Amino acid sequence: MSLNYESSGVRYDQLDAFKRACQRAARTTAGELTAHGYREPASTRGESAYLLEGEDHFLAHVEEGLGTKNLVADAFRREGGRCCYREIAIDTVATIVNDLITCGALPVSVAMHAAVGDSGWFADAERMQLLVDGFAEGCRQSGAVWGGGETPTLKGVVNPETIVLAGSAVGRIAPKSRRIASEVKEGDAIVFLASSGVQTNGLSLCRLIAERLPRGYHTPIGHGDGRTYGEALLAPSVIYVRFVRLCLERGLPLHYLAHVTGHGWRKLMRPEDPWVYEIHTPRGIPALFRFIMESGPVSLREAYATFNMGVGFAAYVPAAAAPAVVAAAEEAGHEAWIAGTVRREGDRKAVVVPSLGLAFEGDTLQVR
Repeated sequence: MSLNYESSGVRYDQLDAFKRACQRAARTTAGELTAHGYREPASTRGESAYLLEGEDHFLAHVEEGLGTKNLVADAFRREGGRCCYREIAIDTVATIVNDLITCGALPVSVAMHAAVGDSGWFADAERMQLLVDGFAEGCRQSGAVWGGGETPTLKGVVNPETIVLAGSAVGRIAPKSRRIASEVKEGDAIVFLASSGVQTNGLSLCRLIAERLPRGYHTPIGHGDGRTYGEALLAPSVIYVRFVRLCLERGLPLHYLAHVTGHGWRKLMRPEDPWVYEIHTPRGIPALFRFIMESGPVSLREAYATFNMGVGFAAYVPAAAAPAVVAAAEEAGHEAWIAGTVRREGDRKAVVVPSLGLAFEGDTLQVR
């Protein structure tokens, strides 16, 4: 029987219902900004970053969590692998700042939240130092200061052998014309930037698969990739800040940016308006995801609905600007390509991948 994300105890319909309830209640507090000299711009609710509009700039704020990827690092180390908490720390920064930059904000300050069930977690000197070093490295890659953090000990809430990693970031948009709002247009090109692997989403399902493998995280993934399952899963996430910075500095028109995380390729239809996002060049499935699909097994549809499948970031741009956007991505060190196009089909909202026979309709992504 094929596995799906719900098999691992994660149900997006329940999570998203809570998020929508929070958004409705949060809107009622927007008037409190007036006393601080800010206001809430239209259409910021439901996006990856929350904006505050000042007279000559925007501030952006994001709060994000790593999820359960550190449990993969813990298990991999117990099974004889090296300690990968430097990579885990970079992942934590990446999941925060990659959301922040979708609105055009460049990170200024990043804070860490590291909750443990027992303060003895920090007594492992190697693990602790790798976590510290990696978080600092993630901030450097983001061009941001590590501004602070919180390390609560939550006995009875957090397992004493684990840590809950999360954090927040503040960014700035100046001048205000650099804001990237939802300005998707008919005929826009969709530029994909490659991921390093699963990055930070779908790890609960990946862990369930590992439990079923005779060699666990030390199982080779094959398909021309010499890494083990654990090594491939623990590759640090890509940080896309420099790409966005280069596009802004060069005045390249960015109609929308999507961080491809939870909800897999369904996240490509995050803009509120009804568009059909047709992916004509998805490229081959990376070895890690082929292994996951075979080992689960996980169906093709479920894989693209859950994982990034080799795509960590997407930019929606005028077709004429697409080559320059790809060039900026490559200069920033990313593999990038023109993957699709945007078209109108009445009131239909969907992501379609004809070569794979996949179509995700708008009702499969309910984030507002």
